[in-house]
Amino acid sequence: MRNSVIRNVQLLGVDGALDSPVDILITGDLIAAIGPSINAAGDQIDGSGHIAIPGLINAHTHAHNNLTKGLGDNWTLEDLRNHGSAMFANRTPEDQYLSAAIGAIEMLKTGCTAAYEQFVAVPIQTPEGIDAVMQAYADVGIRAVIAPAFADISMFEAIPGLRDCLPDDLRRLVDAIRTVPAKYAVELAENAVRRWHGKAGGRIIVATAPVIVGECSDELLQGFARLSKTYGIGIHTHLAETKIQAISSYQRFGKSLVERLHVLDVLGPRVVVAHCIWVDQQDIRHLADHGTMVAHNPASNLKIGSGIAPIREILDAGITVGLGTDGSMASDNQNMFEAMRFAALVSKVRFAYEPGKWLSAQEVFEMATVGGARVLGLDGQIGTLKPGNKADIVLLNKKSNFLRPLNNLRNSLVYAETGVDVEKVFVGGQLVMDKGSVLTVDEEDIYERAQAAVDRLMKQNEPLFDVARRLEPYVRSACAACSRQGFRVERHAN
Repeated sequence: MRNSVIRNVQLLGVDGALDSPVDILITGDLIAAIGPSINAAGDQIDGSGHIAIPGLINAHTHAHNNLTKGLGDNWTLEDLRNHGSAMFANRTPEDQYLSAAIGAIEMLKTGCTAAYEQFVAVPIQTPEGIDAVMQAYADVGIRAVIAPAFADISMFEAIPGLRDCLPDDLRRLVDAIRTVPAKYAVELAENAVRRWHGKAGGRIIVATAPVIVGECSDELLQGFARLSKTYGIGIHTHLAETKIQAISSYQRFGKSLVERLHVLDVLGPRVVVAHCIWVDQQDIRHLADHGTMVAHNPASNLKIGSGIAPIREILDAGITVGLGTDGSMASDNQNMFEAMRFAALVSKVRFAYEPGKWLSAQEVFEMATVGGARVLGLDGQIGTLKPGNKADIVLLNKKSNFLRPLNNLRNSLVYAETGVDVEKVFVGGQLVMDKGSVLTVDEEDIYERAQAAVDRLMKQNEPLFDVARRLEPYVRSACAACSRQGFRVERHAN
């Protein structure tokens, strides 16, 4: 079995200081030993002048967003999704591959070695499109839990009051939208599990994704719960991301989104709920009682105006929290250092002069490492640097402008580092990024092909953008009216 040794590298100590230089012995895809002057043959990697940290873990992202980065400004989630057909329709499997690949490349280049991926396809998922996204992650070399996303209720049906305010021609367009039947969605997801689960040397894990709880029927939710139990795989969904979703659940189902999942027996320790903003204490207790985990996405929660998630209360309830970037349409990039900074900063505006309730740098760093490992179902395998764990390792330049002078390194990683100092990235012991270049794929070729795809799709989908522009004032009006209703919690800054 192949060995490699990273020599004279420094690790982050318990108190945030740097420990004395050590060697890291990698055997196969595992860390075999950490200590001074390890006597071992194999590839010798000079780690002097570098800091080693565990690869960061992105608990929630969307591959389909990467081709549309930068398109929207001052959009709510509902605005963004109103433009979804225009942005995501007519993609070939090659387009889906490219969108996934450029996101995976961006993550590696900013020190992220593993991600929980939930991707959407318009109008429906196909086996060829699913294969393309899986292959992109496998080729780039990142570790990923990948969940093709499905819904069988239209967003336009789920927004309270929207259909009634539409003019006849737009109402006919909305009514003509057809979603995938629940049975077909479950079959397609199961086939993906059989084809891809455990591939790429175990780096690719397949999960299920009822994309948004309020846009999934009982049949679809329970079908995915059965898949989870049959194959021992995860469920990843959006939960109570906006006030509109939360109010809609009470109007349509007579209960909160969390209570609905509880009644349907969907919640459990393999379930990850993203955002989790518009939840109350009873909802949080349900999540805690079932061992359900949360993926926190502070940057997108801010950019699309969804609100500030009650992460302090969620942590205090004993719930595992991972940290995510969300998709690049909602939060601009895949940079986990930026996600850490946002998570720490936004927590501080919720509790005036109560810094004991603010999220600390240590808590946030743990969300991006050990918390993320638990969310991905890889607890004890990634997220920390110790013998027996996967060799997912990031080397940072110690002479960084952002990290010097070296005081408390953990604080600097959370509040100051931008990802620019990432010099080497190992996934499962393989060097996949070195001095700014990803080694597994031809980056420039992928970006050139991605630009050509974008240019073609923007022209091809212009009629769909026109429909979205016509629908936009009605979507905004219905959402504004809904948001003015009273609710049991308040998560907006006003």
